[in-house]
Amino acid sequence: MHHAQPTPLSVAASGPLTGTAPVPGDKSISHRSLMLSALAVGTSRVTGLLEGEDVLATAAAMRAMGATIVRGDDGIWTIDGVGVGGLLQPAAALDMGNSGTSTRLLMGLVSSHAITATFTGDASLSKRPMGRVIEPLSQMGADITASPGGRLPLMLRGIVPAVPIDYTLPVASAQVKSAILLAALNTPGITRVVEPVPTRDHSERMLTGFGAKLTVEQTSAGRVIELHGEAELQPQTITVPGDPSSAAFPVVAALLVPGSHVTITNVGLNPTRAALFDVLRAMGGDIAFENAREVGGEPVADLVVRASTLTGIDVDPAVAPSMIDEFPILFVAAALAKGRTTTRGLEELRVKESDRITTMAEGLRAIGARVEETEDGLIIDGTGGDPLPGGGTIAAKLDHRIAMSFVIAGLVSRAPVTIDDMAPVATSFPTFTTLLRGLGAPL
Repeated sequence: MHHAQPTPLSVAASGPLTGTAPVPGDKSISHRSLMLSALAVGTSRVTGLLEGEDVLATAAAMRAMGATIVRGDDGIWTIDGVGVGGLLQPAAALDMGNSGTSTRLLMGLVSSHAITATFTGDASLSKRPMGRVIEPLSQMGADITASPGGRLPLMLRGIVPAVPIDYTLPVASAQVKSAILLAALNTPGITRVVEPVPTRDHSERMLTGFGAKLTVEQTSAGRVIELHGEAELQPQTITVPGDPSSAAFPVVAALLVPGSHVTITNVGLNPTRAALFDVLRAMGGDIAFENAREVGGEPVADLVVRASTLTGIDVDPAVAPSMIDEFPILFVAAALAKGRTTTRGLEELRVKESDRITTMAEGLRAIGARVEETEDGLIIDGTGGDPLPGGGTIAAKLDHRIAMSFVIAGLVSRAPVTIDDMAPVATSFPTFTTLLRGLGAPL
């Protein structure tokens, strides 16, 4: 899971993109479906699981703690769970690769079991702060010894019984919320999480689907989520919708490359995740939602996208939590829009796989975009639809979303754009270049 050899890619301007393509399964839902299936008693089946490295790291960790997880030749995953409270002591350290989600959520799971687990990760993950999860899990009774700065590698000793807590999230983070709720499953009593700013709610939807007793109430203080512990989860059959964060890349490519007309099928449109599509439509993007339906408690539709002239806007900071991973590709769209796009309230981007504000600003400048970096966002003056000059080499900083964003930028640049390393893209979107090639991109 650790890449030694960088895989550079040079991307030239593209003719119109056309055709229909599915995107891989939603990463957030894939992680959670494996974890909760492993805690149910009986056999769960998952179709459409994202088979990227991050999710495979979650599968390996759940196997190491006693669950039986098998991928069938038909692509359907079968999980025989151990029951809440039934996780076993892993024999070796849990290698989380590049996955911050796996790490933070599994720290929660382990916290209320009488086991000790050591979490390790790659160079990028080992730089990411875990303090925001360590704090509430320590309040619940877990004993956590982290590397300096609250980073990996770290050792976590779980406790039984853990202590239910009443916790208000200091920063909007679905991962912290989910870690507490997963710890609460094996904790007696009621654990309460207050979210002043709503974040993606896949954990709440899926916990309810598996039979946990969970309530969500909207109050003046924010969303109040209560989970009754010592839950008994029932096995489920899950269909994972396509990942909106992955769909973002072909959608923006189709908007920017003149003459394009593309359909992306089976995209999850959970309102806590899909704000990017609303922002692009507000900029004048021609995106239609067709065949809307519900799959496994999640809203899903096909996205029909036509090339459009975009106009810069002032992006409301309130939408940041529901599109935090999509800002890198939005910055590319803004670089080709008419006029100015302003984004703020994006401090969270500085602690992702890379500092995504600075990395995107440097990369966009290297290919001729007009960008001003602020403390909490970017101000971008677009080309009005003209191609970018291009010609630069982009340091993607081992960040899959940066790498993919600049591939899309290369499709609308005069001179080819080179990305220094595409290997990290396998963490979330292993079929990325194949999908674009199928739509006509010259990759």
